[in-house]
Amino acid sequence: MTQDAICIEGLRKTYKGSKGQPPKQALKGVDLTVPRGSVFGLLGPNGAGKSTLINILAGLVLKTEGKVTIWGFDQDTNPRQSRASIGVMPQELNLDPFFSPRGALEVQAGLYGVPKSERNSDEILRLIGLQDKAEAYARTLSGGMRRRLLLGKALVHNPHILVLDEPTAGVDIELRQMLWENIRKLNQQGMTIILTTHYLEEAEEMCDEIAIINHGEVVARDSTSNLLGRLDSKTMVVVPDGPATTLPQAPGIEAELRSDGAVVLRYQSAATSAEAVLAAVHSAGITIRDVKTEETDLEDVFLALTSSTG
Repeated sequence: MTQDAICIEGLRKTYKGSKGQPPKQALKGVDLTVPRGSVFGLLGPNGAGKSTLINILAGLVLKTEGKVTIWGFDQDTNPRQSRASIGVMPQELNLDPFFSPRGALEVQAGLYGVPKSERNSDEILRLIGLQDKAEAYARTLSGGMRRRLLLGKALVHNPHILVLDEPTAGVDIELRQMLWENIRKLNQQGMTIILTTHYLEEAEEMCDEIAIINHGEVVARDSTSNLLGRLDSKTMVVVPDGPATTLPQAPGIEAELRSDGAVVLRYQSAATSAEAVLAAVHSAGITIRDVKTEETDLEDVFLALTSSTG
């Protein structure tokens, strides 16, 4: 049995152009594996191909070319098994307004062929915090409650893999924390999680591994810690005792004066030591009242990789 929850090889998707427009290549030969039991981040700017990739995994969009294996099942030769292995929480709030949460879960379970004796609607309602709204019409639920119900619908057939497409977009802090508590719990129970998000700090905190997709291609794929280590840039923020009249100048150091009077110095640690940066500060006649360094975060890596491939 493969150790990968998902294996994608040479995946391409081309949409036909309309009204004389040329065809659009949404995916250009994507190769990607997602390890079992991981929380895997799929990041990229708008229009990068993330939604197309997710919709192909969910069986909602037909690929143009390539091979997709989900939990060991080839999507072409075992479509039902591969689809049953994955649950998708979409970004859009696509709920029938006349179903109650329990009714929506029961219908979804029926669509997946889950026998009534094996359904766990009440357990899912408790997990997503909607047990007290089990019989309310979906149209009376708040936006946050509807988003929780989408998570519940993705879980009705007990999938091995859960895909979360921008799960916390536009939700409040309390709901975001509740969603992530549930995700951590499901992952601890062995479920593989695939996350797309625009909140990079969320991916940095939650994901074991990350793939960055841009213009239909995977431009980076590594552990979160290794991705953060790719950029060697360091930032030192110096708070001077008095107004800085001269900025430090030295090879390999970029200096700027912030509006609050702090001096920001950027440098590559492989080429320039912190000691050399401080020496440049002293040479500029600046007396240091406070100093701190800032590490690279995922946003820096994301911007560097996507801008370099545009």
